[in-house]
Amino acid sequence: MQSTLVILAAGMASRYGSMKQTQSFGPSGETIMEYSVYDAIEAGFGKVIFIIREDFSDSFKAMIEPKLKGKIEIEYVYQSLDKFTEGRAINPQRTKPWGTAHAVLCCKGRVNEPFAVINADDFYGKDSYRKAFDFLQTRCNGKTYAVIAYDLSNTLSEYGSVSRGVISVNDNNEMTDIKECLKIYKKDDAIIYQDENGSTTEFLKDTKVSMNFFCYAPQFINLCEEQFQKFLDENAQSLKAEFLIPGMTDYFIKSGKGKVEVIPIGAKWFGVTYKEDAPFVEATVKHLVEKGEYPDNLWK
Repeated sequence: MQSTLVILAAGMASRYGSMKQTQSFGPSGETIMEYSVYDAIEAGFGKVIFIIREDFSDSFKAMIEPKLKGKIEIEYVYQSLDKFTEGRAINPQRTKPWGTAHAVLCCKGRVNEPFAVINADDFYGKDSYRKAFDFLQTRCNGKTYAVIAYDLSNTLSEYGSVSRGVISVNDNNEMTDIKECLKIYKKDDAIIYQDENGSTTEFLKDTKVSMNFFCYAPQFINLCEEQFQKFLDENAQSLKAEFLIPGMTDYFIKSGKGKVEVIPIGAKWFGVTYKEDAPFVEATVKHLVEKGEYPDNLWK
């Protein structure tokens, strides 16, 4: 049975200030998402779908296709504000995409098999793809999904606060809740969460968080379509409201439609939240290459 990797690459990267999905970090000019695809191929994934904006599709394809052709099946899906809005009047001043769950919805008709979804600009590590592929092949169905979960301490930036989906886990290692915490930062040896009122809470270092790596059956896309219409009922005129994967996954659980396994990963996640993170990411990739975990040219 084929499993597909869906890569969210349509974001505007507003905080970072450039199209970080296509920035080179590897010794031979590799992007972070190329390492993701490489790890996915090794794990057994047979197809990759890039969700991108149509206005930069030509340059994106010119960058990615010479490297991946013949190594994995490639498809592209375009996310745009008008998709699945059913002719509704949308605020003409809105430019921000509708969010990650809308991006997944844009895959309707293109994904008919179990799939994993990831961010383009996050480095998740080999173990995450192995465990995701195993889940998709053996346990994934319309009532059982999964989230790849990291220890919070392994996902922080040295250069500012981060937003994380904090996961509540029951005794069966299933997610019972996911809460988007928008301002988490390190202070001395502690991890602090500051809410919108300025109140602070200290999180344990091994608090489980989502880095937007989820595993779904294709039925999830239909659920996104159904709920997106309800989202638009309230937010069609909004400039910033987003229809997000964590919220849809939370709805899946709390509406009694199924369960979400929590698959823990002990490795350190890394990514580029701030420009200052980039040298660290480049150095970490270089170290992994020197250790022999990756070749110095992924596609040679």
